Amino acid sequence: MPIATVGAVRHVAPHELRTAGATMILANTYHLMLRPGAGVVAERGGLHRFMGWAGPILTDSGGFQVFSLGARAATRSGKGLVELTPEGVRFRSHIDGSAHLLTPELAVDYQRALGSDIAMALDVCPPQPCTSDVLHDAVATTTAWAQRTIVHAEATGARDRMLLFGIVQGGADPNERRASAAAITALPFDGFAIGGVAVGESKDAVRRAVEIAAPLLPEDHPRYLMGIGTPDDLVHAVRNGCDFFDCVLPTRGARHGRVYRWRNRDATLLQDQAVPWWEEFSITNERYKTMDIPIDPQCSCLACATVSLAYLRHLAMINEALGARLLSIHNLTFYLDLMRRLRTHIAG
Repeated sequence: MPIATVGAVRHVAPHELRTAGATMILANTYHLMLRPGAGVVAERGGLHRFMGWAGPILTDSGGFQVFSLGARAATRSGKGLVELTPEGVRFRSHIDGSAHLLTPELAVDYQRALGSDIAMALDVCPPQPCTSDVLHDAVATTTAWAQRTIVHAEATGARDRMLLFGIVQGGADPNERRASAAAITALPFDGFAIGGVAVGESKDAVRRAVEIAAPLLPEDHPRYLMGIGTPDDLVHAVRNGCDFFDCVLPTRGARHGRVYRWRNRDATLLQDQAVPWWEEFSITNERYKTMDIPIDPQCSCLACATVSLAYLRHLAMINEALGARLLSIHNLTFYLDLMRRLRTHIAG
């Protein structure tokens, strides 16, 4: 899922996402509840109409952003840190420092107002590394909030309008992951997510968490790995049974001149590779200054079909937004082509 955090994929129009191969996008409850406001979006007919996207939308509950951006804003303003309460979590906006409360119930209400197709339960996502006590408390609170999410969604009829996914926490601790998976999968969610990965731990720890958690989730429900990752991270996760993903790397990398492309299109992706099948490089490298060839001659994206590496480097060197736009379209096309190829390999 390309990331449309605030209701837009940076530099890329909805029809271009479709051309690149996107079928679903991700938006974020935390950001949209603060600006322009879930009510404002609802009055405009929901997020699909508001942003002109006709496909499914998954909305993150905002839990991760509360604990990262909210805490950062509170520290800057000197008005206290994010506070967990019996109700939910109190935090300060990273935009203006204003105080807010987000509860499992409000997370459901906000996502329903946005018109989400898949809504995530509010969870507690501690940074890694953290103490065992912090991790244990996060798992316990995430479970309690998941239970409240189900009760509220059923009582308000929200389940008639959108699917609900529960989130498994536990860091890289096998016991906490198992306990969290057992508690969350016992609830009647429509799908399950692996959260709390790639939040400060090593790549090996991320992969261990995936290897532990993914097999614990029901095979007959969608399994969503949140916030991952590099192309080989995606392949590793698919090998372990994960079904879909979101990641900032294609578009964030593009804004900093990072480019992804195939090295071996014929690689059997679900097998270990003896040689690299993809590469990442910086377009600002001097070697591209006079290269009058596309990023990838076999890629049909707007960048590869119309301009050269030399021109893309020029755009990056002068900090022209067109460069970030073209690289964003290319990187998304690469990532979505990777997912298409994985589906083809699985189908045999």
